[in-house]
Amino acid sequence: MKVSVIGAGTMGNGIAHSFAQAGFKVQLIDVSQTALDKAINTIASNLDRQLAKGSIDEAAKTSTLSNILTYTDIASGIEIADLVVEAATENQDLKLKIFAQMDQHAPSRAILATNTSSISITKIASATKRPSQVIGMHFMNPVPIMKLVEIINGYATDKEVTKTIMDLSIKLGKIPVEVNDYPGFVANRILMPMINESISTLFEDVAGVAEIDTVMKLGMAHPMGPLQLADFIGLDVCLAILRVMHDGFGNPKYAPCPLLVNMVTAGYLGKKSGEGFYDYRNKESKELIVSSMFS
Repeated sequence: MKVSVIGAGTMGNGIAHSFAQAGFKVQLIDVSQTALDKAINTIASNLDRQLAKGSIDEAAKTSTLSNILTYTDIASGIEIADLVVEAATENQDLKLKIFAQMDQHAPSRAILATNTSSISITKIASATKRPSQVIGMHFMNPVPIMKLVEIINGYATDKEVTKTIMDLSIKLGKIPVEVNDYPGFVANRILMPMINESISTLFEDVAGVAEIDTVMKLGMAHPMGPLQLADFIGLDVCLAILRVMHDGFGNPKYAPCPLLVNMVTAGYLGKKSGEGFYDYRNKESKELIVSSMFS
C-alpha cells in the first residue's frame, strides 16, 4: 500500500514517520519546501532518540528515512496513492478545499482519511464524490509514541473501508478504536471540557496554574496536568475544538472560557509560541506567565 500524507507539521511528520517505520512507502506533501525540510529533520531527530534508547537499529533508521519522499504539489504527491491522510491545520474550510483536491487527483480506489480532532467526517466527505471512502484517522500526539488511533466513521463510510483502516492501524503498532461521527468524537469530547474547566478554575482565581496541574497529577494520576497539556496541544487548537463542539451541540457547557479566547487572541498559544500557561522560552525554568493577568 502506498500512503500519502498531506501536511508536514507536528502531526503530519509524525504520521509519515509511523507509516515509514512500519515499511510503507510514504509521499509527504506540503506547500512549503521549508516545512518539508523541517519535517525530515524532525523525523531524523526522533529516530536518533529511538536509536539511543535501543528501540531501533541504524538499519531501521536508514530504511525509515528512505521510505519517505517529499512533494510540494498535491497532484504529484497523491497520483499513485492507495491511502491519503490529510493532516492540515484544524480548519474546516481548509480541509474541505484539500479534500476536493484529494478527490480530484487521487486514484478512484484510494481511501481518503483525515486526522481531524473534531470536525465532522460527514461534512468533510461532502467535499468529495466518494463519501463511502472517507474516514477519520485521529492520531494522538506524539504520533510515533502514542498507541491510540480514533477511527471515525462518517455517515456514508463503507464497512470494508473501516475494516481496512482498523487492520492498517494495527500494522502500524497502534490500537485503533472505532467511533461514530459526532463533534469531538470521544477523546476530545471528554478531554476538552476538562481542559476548559481547568482554565475556568484559573480564570475564577480558585487556584494557580501549578496548583491545578498538581491536583490532577497527584490526585487523579494524570501524567500531565490539564493546563500543561493544553499548552502542548496548542491553545488555538483547544479553542477551535471547543468551538466545533459548541456549534455542533448547541450546548453552553462547551462554550470556551473567556481566558482561553483572550490568550489565543493575544498570541499565547502554548509551547509552539513559547508562551502559554507556562513560559517555554527559558528551558531551565518554566515560569508561570499568566499570574500577571490577575495581579
